[in-house]
Amino acid sequence: MAEQDAVLVAIINNVADFMLVKEQQWYRIPVLSITDRFRKRWPPSWIAFYQTKIFAHEAYAINYYARVADIRRVGRRQLFPRERENQKSNKQYYQIFLHQLQRLPKAIISRRRRRIIFIQTTWRKFINAVEINDLYDESPLEDRLWDEFRRLRINAERQELVQTGNRNYALDFAVYCEHGNIDIETDGDLWHANPQRAREDNIRDNDLKTAGWHTLRFSTNQIREEMTSYCLQTITNNINNLGGIKEDGQMSRNIHLHTGETVYQTDLFDYNFVLK
Repeated sequence: MAEQDAVLVAIINNVADFMLVKEQQWYRIPVLSITDRFRKRWPPSWIAFYQTKIFAHEAYAINYYARVADIRRVGRRQLFPRERENQKSNKQYYQIFLHQLQRLPKAIISRRRRRIIFIQTTWRKFINAVEINDLYDESPLEDRLWDEFRRLRINAERQELVQTGNRNYALDFAVYCEHGNIDIETDGDLWHANPQRAREDNIRDNDLKTAGWHTLRFSTNQIREEMTSYCLQTITNNINNLGGIKEDGQMSRNIHLHTGETVYQTDLFDYNFVLK
């Protein structure tokens, strides 16, 4: 198995669909869900399943995965010939045929029990992931910042979906604090060079600010050359100014960058980071 083999993390939110995966060994994705951005890693070599709250003790985690055997485009009537005619009857799907379903030795969890749609990742990231945020493979800049967040135990959510008014935004990193939330964006150099992108981001930042978010943007050079002196210092200052990181059932927690420690009153996470 190549480290860069494409892995698709898909949602399973009902028992009937899980039984189709387990017993009939196929899963479906609406054709309209496969956007241009999605196609960069389409078709996947593997598919993994994120289970929602209906699955009780297996909820909000990836417990199962399988190798993809074949993919075919079919109509809904072919998938469910006994289903009564309804508004979905004419929908087109990719039917993904699977090899034997396998169980992970240890589940890949979501600490905040977040809602996801699809995550496209690599085999290397999948087999090494401890939690959902380890899977994202958007850019080297994001990965660099995520490595620092793990080292400092900054509890962030990657590619968090946020709705403000009638618009939806995917945040590179969302940090939830006691007195507000922080949106952290790794823009690269495009944000500074593209006037249209800058205009769109201005509207986006204003929408998020109205909804109570504080946006921080960092360029390629800042992340590569000024990670500790500027990026992390700015992020930790904002976290502490907003009362520290907010965690369910625990007291808020400040970050002490220069000492390499965090200040908190109770246990940090439900799982252990490996700090190297």
